[in-house]
Amino acid sequence: MSDVYPVNFRHCIFALLFFTYIMNELIFATNNPDKLREIQDLLGDSFKLNCLKDIDFSEDIPETGDTLEINASYKANFIYRIFNRDVFADDTGLEIDALDGKPGVHSARYAGPEKNSAANIKRVIHELRYARNRKARFRTVISLIINGKEYSFEGIVKGTILKTLHGQKGFGYDPVFQPSGHTQTFAEMELKQKNLISHRAIAFKKLVGFLKKGIY
Repeated sequence: MSDVYPVNFRHCIFALLFFTYIMNELIFATNNPDKLREIQDLLGDSFKLNCLKDIDFSEDIPETGDTLEINASYKANFIYRIFNRDVFADDTGLEIDALDGKPGVHSARYAGPEKNSAANIKRVIHELRYARNRKARFRTVISLIINGKEYSFEGIVKGTILKTLHGQKGFGYDPVFQPSGHTQTFAEMELKQKNLISHRAIAFKKLVGFLKKGIY
């Protein structure tokens, strides 16, 4: 009997570690390397993220919803139905006061279907050329499907749209968005600094807090 218990004990430890590893593995429904890098930096070693490329999925997921919530939910459900694995998806929009909330859900394609960030920024600057009110906010919505249930998380950061581009870091509208209370744009900030205050960071911190509670 003395030879059996150590073996069983080792098996139990292995099973526990394996189970924990599996529980901490999630699909992030994106192939945007910048997004993946930001979120993996936030998660650290707590969770293993697989992007769409990691699961050999190369199709474009339609984003035809008229709200960030609808798009995030649709993307997460699209992948969940195919792979039946825990997954989350996000959608982010820049909402500008003077443009009645635009570009909003159309932020990535504001200047056309090519998702050209430089062209998107150029259009925003042009449309705000006479605007006195340059207030805006970034908003991220995350849809998580885990154990067959869906949960939603939101992050918002307010700021101002500058008249010219500042900084080379970040992506999207980062070079013209200066968050409130700061003197730098997102594109001038180091990733770790941006991850302390960004809309995406706020939403994902809520997601991570939820996951760590393990109440799903």
